[in-house]
Amino acid sequence: MRNQITELFELKVYTEKSVLVGEVEDVLIDIESKKMESVVVGKLNQQLVDIKSYKGLKIPFRIIRSIGDIILIRHLPGAFKAEDI
Repeated sequence: MRNQITELFELKVYTEKSVLVGEVEDVLIDIESKKMESVVVGKLNQQLVDIKSYKGLKIPFRIIRSIGDIILIRHLPGAFKAEDI
């Protein structure tokens, strides 16, 4: 299934363990290979331990599991408080 890149903007990004990461703000594309390289996520969940001071996060396409009404990514071990897992 193919999606338009513009359809990805503002989609919520969750991990496989149902932890909200944030919302898609931008998409990075490798022009030479004509493939999506990563999504840039903003409005980050403040419970993310290592990224509290960041305004955004670049999620590589290789860890994206699926794209639909939301974007589902592999869980990021160590990125969340222990009690949230």
